[in-house]
Amino acid sequence: MTRNLYLGADLTPGVNAKNLQQLVDAAGKIIHQVDQNKFQVRAKGLAAEILKKQPDLVGLQEASLWRTQPCAKSPLPPSATHVRYDYVKLLLGQLNKNAKNYRAVIVEPEFDFEIWANTDGNEATHGPGCPYGSETNVRLTMNDVILARIGHVTTTAAKGGHFKTLLQEKPAGVPVNVTRGWTQVDAKVAGAGKFRFVNTHLESFDNRASNHTNQGTDVGNGQVREAQAKELVGKNGAATGKLPVILLGDLNSDKKTEVKPGDARAYKVLLKAGFVERSAGKPLSCCLKGDVLTTSGPGKLSDFDHKVDHVMTNRPKQVTLVSSAVTGRKPVNGFWDSDHAGLFSELTLP
Repeated sequence: MTRNLYLGADLTPGVNAKNLQQLVDAAGKIIHQVDQNKFQVRAKGLAAEILKKQPDLVGLQEASLWRTQPCAKSPLPPSATHVRYDYVKLLLGQLNKNAKNYRAVIVEPEFDFEIWANTDGNEATHGPGCPYGSETNVRLTMNDVILARIGHVTTTAAKGGHFKTLLQEKPAGVPVNVTRGWTQVDAKVAGAGKFRFVNTHLESFDNRASNHTNQGTDVGNGQVREAQAKELVGKNGAATGKLPVILLGDLNSDKKTEVKPGDARAYKVLLKAGFVERSAGKPLSCCLKGDVLTTSGPGKLSDFDHKVDHVMTNRPKQVTLVSSAVTGRKPVNGFWDSDHAGLFSELTLP
């Protein structure tokens, strides 16, 4: 199963900030939005999706960790430790509420950023010794995670890594690389051969790329995520090796439901490398057009109009599809579980 948890807010106002004051104001609005999206409630619906399907392995994206610290502290480098929301801990708490069902195999930190936050919207008031009208520091750490079903799958050689090619944004004019990467584990379930399970989250947006050879180059048209996909399947890439690979995650790419020119680039890289789809094409799983996921918010079922979440394999003759389903396409507990739907596939492997 692959499940994007939704980080809890639209970061665009922060990304587009022209100066530090705008960035600090945006941070205050962002953390309010995270509060409104109540992951402690959404985790109940997400856990219900997983427990109903009982996947042996789950790849999570945007498994966020929100932390704060006094705004008199410098936000650079990120150092806040007071936990406001730990999505992995909250989800596991729901999954294991009545029995020990799932464990985290690996939690790989990706994008990690901290800034002062103006939470009351008044630039003239602030906490003691705090700049730009801020009352607290807010830190977001994005994690990619693999969960394993306890007693049903054995795992070894868990590891994660980051892509060399990354999106570069300039909030308040300061270059910031959006760190993304992958997690992997070698796994075995009863009655099947050993396989490699790879979970990834390719870049959502393309405008400026930062890599070892080309700093701050305007690329766009899906080329950042295309480069990331090439890293996955290139020499010694995470989605290579002697074992059959099951690759899943939020690829932000698809051939049949391309939204913008270039969106199919990354998916085509995987197809060229021999990967074949092993998941349902319908109903579609992406994405709600609303930042707040309450039932009274703007999100509606018709928003799910394209596919970015995938389950694929590079050994199609060995890894066959039994059934696939899309989960989480209706709200529960007053919330949609995420802006994505979930994607589940049952596979056979000799």
